[in-house]
Amino acid sequence: MPLRSLPRANSTTMASPLPPCTAVIYSALAIVALLLLSATAVNASQGDKEPVYQDCVTQCVRTNCTGARLRGFQSTQAPYMALTGWTCRDDCRYQCMWQTVGLYQAEGYSIPQFHGKEEHSKHFNWPFARFLCFEEPASALASLLNGLACLLMLLRYRSSVPHQSPMYYTITAFSLVSLNAWFWSTVFHTRDTYLTEKMDYFCASAVILYSIYLCCVRTLGLKRPGVSSMVGVLLILAFTSHVSYLTFVSFDYGYNMAANATIGIVNLLWWLCWCWQNRRTLPYWWKCGVVVVLLHGLALLELLDFPPLFWVLDAHAVWHLSTVPVHFLFYSFLIDDSLHLLNTEKTGVKLE
Repeated sequence: MPLRSLPRANSTTMASPLPPCTAVIYSALAIVALLLLSATAVNASQGDKEPVYQDCVTQCVRTNCTGARLRGFQSTQAPYMALTGWTCRDDCRYQCMWQTVGLYQAEGYSIPQFHGKEEHSKHFNWPFARFLCFEEPASALASLLNGLACLLMLLRYRSSVPHQSPMYYTITAFSLVSLNAWFWSTVFHTRDTYLTEKMDYFCASAVILYSIYLCCVRTLGLKRPGVSSMVGVLLILAFTSHVSYLTFVSFDYGYNMAANATIGIVNLLWWLCWCWQNRRTLPYWWKCGVVVVLLHGLALLELLDFPPLFWVLDAHAVWHLSTVPVHFLFYSFLIDDSLHLLNTEKTGVKLE
């Protein structure tokens, strides 16, 4: 689209409140609808399709990325940039991105997004100021902090809960799956490539599916192990199908978001039903309720999708930063519940 014909951006906001049980279901469905809308309605300007951007990249590559100029670039490139795979062409794209952003701003247009990985993809990146080798510094830092919080609380869990507790190994496995996801999220926001993007998306899906398994084991599997085993097999098949479709058929961002949002809502409703059933018998039930509501509510921050403040802090980074404290409350619930289950098992009382 020619630079002078770009549309100006519009945004709308929605909100909806209701009372208890049906309210939870309606609110959950509203979250799914909003996430699906965001997945299909994104129509941001693609700065990398601008002729001025394409000409800039072509000229830069021709001038700087061959022969002696290329050898000069490689000899002066910082080791950490080479280690994370930044090439001469990547550097040209980065410099030309900012040249294009400057032209957009000079003509009064909204900030464009860049570097969609597929011809028909609606997934684009805002222009971020690179810090050292970090493409998206705030999101990378937020992912790292989430990983550290998860690791810290896993260590606290393991030091507080004896391994004889019925949920001990399931929760430990869930923590390791989560740590793996936050590792790849950090790597992806440090350096956005085909591999790191896929690993980020796939590992995030693994966490969401495993959270369903965790919920199933706690609510049904302790009394009916066969049920949780069957659900586990179904979840493995679902994950395999999901990854296969995204890898071999189409890396569809809208489908990925819709699938994750739907599974997340199932998880939300399942946990909230359990919380409601045990509100009179388990004094710590509220921790679980607050955590699942917070996690799904904070996901709505993604819908804001504003240009990064100071070219660093965007809605995605804000979302990741906001989830850091949630780990502490979640593991506080897991510790309380695991100790309760252990005591219940020792006294021979029927499991909730």
